[in-house]
Amino acid sequence: MKKELPHFYIDDSYGGNQDWFPTFMMRIGGCGAETACDSSIYFALYKGITGVAPENATNLTKQDYVDFAYVMRPYLSPRMSGIDRLDIFADGYAEYLKDRGETRISMDMLDGTESYETAANALIRQIDEGFPIPTLILNHKNRAFKDYIWHWFLINGYDLDDDGFLRVKAVTYSNYEWLDFRALWDTGHKKRGGLVLFRLNEQKEGSLCNERSPVDH
Repeated sequence: MKKELPHFYIDDSYGGNQDWFPTFMMRIGGCGAETACDSSIYFALYKGITGVAPENATNLTKQDYVDFAYVMRPYLSPRMSGIDRLDIFADGYAEYLKDRGETRISMDMLDGTESYETAANALIRQIDEGFPIPTLILNHKNRAFKDYIWHWFLINGYDLDDDGFLRVKAVTYSNYEWLDFRALWDTGHKKRGGLVLFRLNEQKEGSLCNERSPVDH
């Protein structure tokens, strides 16, 4: 069972890239703003919520994207400790949405201390419902994930095989790769990140985390 959400390209780049940002702090700490920008562009292109992204979201240049990132910057500004909590991202992005007059998008948070099964089930439901997932990883014991340490990125797809092995499509730096989600989730550290779960207010209310789904082992 495999599902991938659509995404946007800027020239040959798969989504945005914080390496494009002209200032040092945004290049090293702009991943939260970048993730919010990519989410906004997704909402405009694929959910019809056009007011949260640039008017030319269907035909962005790199400079358009950089300009947009600096509009987002005051809401998700780089800082010495980074945007190291889910609520900092959710509160900042919610303030951006409010300033754009957008009330349909809400967010729930699933902390990295939750079980793998809970996280996997929520992730699958989000993708099935058509929502990319802003994801935060802090420290990690596995150096295979060194590019995701203290980093925000999007997950926009999953691949679940018959044995319950779950891979996820992680999007960052204008590229994507498929990662073992159980290994990614098990950071081996007490302080963890987690998932931000989007929902639209006209959808049925209720927790995304408490229903049963395909991952139960």
